Amino acid sequence: MPFVEKGMTVGLFGGSFNPPHAGHALVAEIALRRLKLDQLWWMVTPGNPLKDTRRLAPLAQRLALCEALLHDPRIKITAFEAAYHIRYTADTLALIKARNPGVNFVWIMGADNLADFHRWQRWHKIALTFPIAVIDRPGSTLAFLSSRMAKTFDYARVDEADAPILARSKAPAWTFIHGPRSLLSSTAIRNGTQSGSRKT
Repeated sequence: MPFVEKGMTVGLFGGSFNPPHAGHALVAEIALRRLKLDQLWWMVTPGNPLKDTRRLAPLAQRLALCEALLHDPRIKITAFEAAYHIRYTADTLALIKARNPGVNFVWIMGADNLADFHRWQRWHKIALTFPIAVIDRPGSTLAFLSSRMAKTFDYARVDEADAPILARSKAPAWTFIHGPRSLLSSTAIRNGTQSGSRKT
C-alpha cells in the first residue's frame, strides 16, 4: 500500500488494466486535476469477478505495462490487493480506510462502469465508505441519469463545480465529471482492433 500522510487527498483508481491504455491515463489525469488530488493510487487488481479471466494477462505483466505508460510522480502504481488476497472492491476500501485514518480518499471510476455498478459485491457499502467521482467515458454520458446507483444515491450527488472538495466530503457523496474522452478499449486492444495510444 503506498505511503500517504494524514490530511492528504488521494484518488483510488482500480481495474484489471488488461492492457492499460491512454484512455485509462486520461481518466487519471482528469481526476488529478479536477479533484485536486495529492496522489492517485493506480490499483492493478488480480482480476475482476464480473469478467472472464481466461484472457487476463499475468499481474506482473500488467504492472510493467502500467509503469511504462505512466510518468506522473503523483500516480502510485500498486497491486497490494493480491498480497491480501482481496477480490472485491468493498473489502479493498474497508482495508484502506482502516489502515489510513485521517486521509481523504475518493473512489474513481469511468462512467462505463456505472451502469453495472449495482452488480458489484456490496455496492451500497462502497458508496457509503468513500465519496465517488465518475469520469465521463464515450457512450456513457447519460448513464449517471439512468443507472441504479445514480437513482439510489441521487440525494448524495454533488455538483460538478464542487469536485475539488469531494474527497473531503462525507460519504455518500458522488459527482459526474465531464471532460475529454477516449474511445480506447482494453477489449478492443486485446482483439487487435485498436492500438493503445490513440486519443480523441
